[in-house]
Amino acid sequence: MTSPVLVVRLPRGPEGQSRGFDPTSARYHALAPSTIRASNNCSSVCLAEEQRSRSLLRERFLRSLITMTGKPVTFTMYEQVIVTAAFTASDIDILNFQVTALQTPLGIQKEALLRCTDIIACTFDLEYTPTIC
Repeated sequence: MTSPVLVVRLPRGPEGQSRGFDPTSARYHALAPSTIRASNNCSSVCLAEEQRSRSLLRERFLRSLITMTGKPVTFTMYEQVIVTAAFTASDIDILNFQVTALQTPLGIQKEALLRCTDIIACTFDLEYTPTIC
């Protein structure tokens, strides 16, 4: 027996052809800003410094993802659920982490995707060396 799949359709856009909101409307900008706004009332020097800081933080984060690859990582999730898994990869938008041997309170999952929006913190040992049997 097949079960029906629900499809959510967005309302027609203002021009009648597309679906969704008018990207020039105030509502669209309020609900889905396209970029993170820089600090208000800053000079060009202040904005350049902020951009440099953001660039540095992003580089550090990406380097930490590279360092985590193949190592056991402990993830603290919402509701204080703590899981451990070997980090494998991240998608390009860093919205999901692919992990292997996910140890949860309910058991071990061979492969899994963790949504980054569900993760509060992650920790891993920099000195970890895998044992070869």
